[in-house]
Amino acid sequence: MRDIQHYLRPGTLQLTSLPPLSLYVHLPWCLKKCPYCDFNSHEMQREDMPEQRYLKALVADLEATLPLIWGRSVQSIFLGGGTPSLFSPESIDRLLADIRARIKLPADCEITLEANPGTFEKDRFREFRQAGVTRLSVGVQSFDDEHLKRIGRVHDRAQALAALEEAARSFDTWNLDLMYALPGQTLEGLRSEVDEALAFQPPHLSIYHLTIEPNTYFAKHPPALPEDDTAYAMLDLITERTARAGLNRYEVSAYARSAHHCRHNLNYWQFGDYLGIGAGAHGKLSFAHRVVRQVRAREPRLYMERALSGDAIAQEHDVARADLPFEFMLNALRLRQGFLLSDFTERTGLAITAIGSALEEAERLGWVTRDLQRVLPTPRGFDFLSDLQALFLPEST
Repeated sequence: MRDIQHYLRPGTLQLTSLPPLSLYVHLPWCLKKCPYCDFNSHEMQREDMPEQRYLKALVADLEATLPLIWGRSVQSIFLGGGTPSLFSPESIDRLLADIRARIKLPADCEITLEANPGTFEKDRFREFRQAGVTRLSVGVQSFDDEHLKRIGRVHDRAQALAALEEAARSFDTWNLDLMYALPGQTLEGLRSEVDEALAFQPPHLSIYHLTIEPNTYFAKHPPALPEDDTAYAMLDLITERTARAGLNRYEVSAYARSAHHCRHNLNYWQFGDYLGIGAGAHGKLSFAHRVVRQVRAREPRLYMERALSGDAIAQEHDVARADLPFEFMLNALRLRQGFLLSDFTERTGLAITAIGSALEEAERLGWVTRDLQRVLPTPRGFDFLSDLQALFLPEST
């Protein structure tokens, strides 16, 4: 870990204030690696995962990084994976207590834990709530047993239904994760799944298009996915059904009731800061004259070894001034409410003229609307989001 003075040295930016700060904690083990997953997740071996040693490594990692966030309050915590619900409630309780002892958290801090619907994890939901988790995200992905097999999930329909019932009993706010455009999925089949999900009246629903990511099993052995026209029709169906159920599409893939937006993800999309600890965790931290991105050591055992010796960071770089507009827009344009022009200036240290010509082109194409304060993507801009974001790439690319 470099000395704090390294981050405070003069640079090309002049940030007048620091953005909100979140904490991401990566718990990397799964029962089985899904064929579409490109996250840093590792199948549990026959021996037990080194739960206690990993917790010690997380605390050591956090302590080593404290000088970089000293005095800042953390507004949200996200325990992701992997399958964090494989960790015992006692371990989650201890981890959260260790975090609270070292960083400043508001009384209403949002603390999310990702969970799978397996019976083993479901039985722990109430105890996770007692440990201090305030928000559960349940990775259902599908209610159809055939689809679940095709995408390599380890749970079945019955376990998914039971898990959602338990989540609704144990948590005031929780998220249901679904995927669409699955191998063999029809429009009518998706309609049934969406309606089944909405019958649980989830406060928050995330619905993602299955994409084939590099370095996954599906990349090497691609399944037959629905045609693009069918996938577009599926998205139209999702948008119509969720709106009818009272869920607001506040982000490209996120739908929520009032007061149940995910604060942690909103901070990502609004180009806030986040400290990432755990194997392979990514982070973004702002300082007076620079924005820094960090990546922790990826392999869990190497991460533990390095974190416990005070050197968990494997990669680190300042975000180039020329890259900041695209990095900001890549996130902000995912939001239905768009972004404030003042936030662009405050969080990148750049004048709004840095994106002036690209904004003019986006407006000409009908992809955004704007006034003197805010820029919003239009419905057409949402449909062509990748093309809209690409307008803000550095000219050299």
